[in-house]
Amino acid sequence: MEVTGKITKILDKVTGQKKDGSGTWEKQTFVLETQEQYNNLYAFEVFGAEKVGKLNQYNRVGDTVKVDFNVSTNEYNGKYYTSLQAWKIFKANLEETPVEAASADLPF
Repeated sequence: MEVTGKITKILDKVTGQKKDGSGTWEKQTFVLETQEQYNNLYAFEVFGAEKVGKLNQYNRVGDTVKVDFNVSTNEYNGKYYTSLQAWKIFKANLEETPVEAASADLPF
């Protein structure tokens, strides 16, 4: 799936111990807001040190980005948890239409 919007928050990184005790894991959540009237707020997770590093290196609050993601649902003790797992984040190419560009040059 894919969505385009503006990053409104980047939450703190979360770390933990792997179940088998072989090391640690890390993930980070960021919030994206789209221009849609309804259902316009998304909280995405990136998982793994490399992806967390790239999120923080190349993206800032206020950036408009396009996010490719998967929806994942897990069951734990009879409860279900759904997450949006971002696997590709890139700057959105939001080009102005000729009408918008022309009106931006008019003095008002």
